[in-house]
Amino acid sequence: MRIIFMGTPEFSVPVLAALVTAGHDVVAVYSQPPRPAGRGKNDRPSPVQAKAEELGLPVRHPVSLKGDAEQAEFAAFEADIAVVVAYGLILPQIVLDAPVRGCLNIHASLLPRWRGAAPIHRAIMAGDAQTGVCIMQMEAGLDTGPVLLRESLDIGAEETTGQLHDRLSQMGSALILRALADYDTLLPQVQPEAGVTYAAKIDKAEARVDWTKPAVEVDRLIRGLSPFPGAWCMAGEERVKLLGSRLADGAGDAGQVLHGFTIACGAGAVEITVAQRAGKRAMPADQALLGLDLGVSLS
Repeated sequence: MRIIFMGTPEFSVPVLAALVTAGHDVVAVYSQPPRPAGRGKNDRPSPVQAKAEELGLPVRHPVSLKGDAEQAEFAAFEADIAVVVAYGLILPQIVLDAPVRGCLNIHASLLPRWRGAAPIHRAIMAGDAQTGVCIMQMEAGLDTGPVLLRESLDIGAEETTGQLHDRLSQMGSALILRALADYDTLLPQVQPEAGVTYAAKIDKAEARVDWTKPAVEVDRLIRGLSPFPGAWCMAGEERVKLLGSRLADGAGDAGQVLHGFTIACGAGAVEITVAQRAGKRAMPADQALLGLDLGVSLS
């Protein structure tokens, strides 16, 4: 098919590569504009733009698709279909209608659960046992369109958002190829009204660990916010990111250091498995503890 691909973050990159490898004609790639990044705050292209340029594909990065010129350019590609995955801009109805076969979205949840911006984070933070990928026909509502294909997987007991992100990205790559190959025979399934939840964008204000919460909730928060933005706490005067954890035996006052990097919570305890100190890389907890004084409790 003649495909317009629309995506921005690292999650979308394997999908673009899979479409090209499968022999589809990717006539244009749309991605968010380059953003200031790094210490020099120089404009850096999105991961999708970088991959598209590596593959020799034409890239467009409009700040909006609401203008007549941008909409005319989109339509001029005469695509059979658009494949959208974590693009980050709202597609007006005229854009959704431009490809002959419409627009397909790869969404990293089992719709209608976790519509919206942060489905992977929210699934882990909520303690979901399963998640997955849906291939959805796009319409004007937020992730409300009928589902063509879905596939589920179990969430590991110690799995982080970063790890789950990579598994779901690969799953989405395989599933979209199936959807395109079988497009004419697939029966769209309207999403039920029951079970709708929304995955709100992650707010950095959520990231500070509250040790008075039960260990189950603290563990989910740490894993759900890893690697970004990263849950954190204070060890004395030093701010430490907590990027991996597991439930542990033990009890004590909330925030009390029981042994090693095992911390008491409001109920139960959590063992930190990966941490990142200020100015350093993420490392296993035993390495992070070298030279770090946890004191008797964390805050």
